[in-house]
Amino acid sequence: MNLNQIAYRIGVIGTVIILVWVGLFKFTAAEAGAIKGLVENHFAMSWMYRVMSVQVVSNVIGVFEVFTGVGLLFSLFYRKIGIYAGAASAVIFITTLSFLITTPGVFRSVEGFLVTDFFILKDIPYLAISLMVYAKNKE
Repeated sequence: MNLNQIAYRIGVIGTVIILVWVGLFKFTAAEAGAIKGLVENHFAMSWMYRVMSVQVVSNVIGVFEVFTGVGLLFSLFYRKIGIYAGAASAVIFITTLSFLITTPGVFRSVEGFLVTDFFILKDIPYLAISLMVYAKNKE
């Protein structure tokens, strides 16, 4: 196995850990409350609160994240799963990054620096890994 293959696997496994861990955390009241402001201001997600409770919305998102994480893990062994898992994880990370433009007050000034909730910015490299998984398995 060469360095590119090792790096790819580390990236995929790291993304799996994040998706499964954060996805499972969505089943807690603390996380359901924490994402409420993000989801309720998002043009493509706000409708969910009209038909489901705050906790159920969080649970649905959590299920999608966990299944996608497991799919990414299986992508290391099954090419077809990689296509779907890569696409699904790209959707997750694009959606999360879009919170930067849909959530009021997400940027603020701290001692002259423009800052945001940096947990959202971590999704930039995860988006890259998602696209790599999709492309690698689509070949």
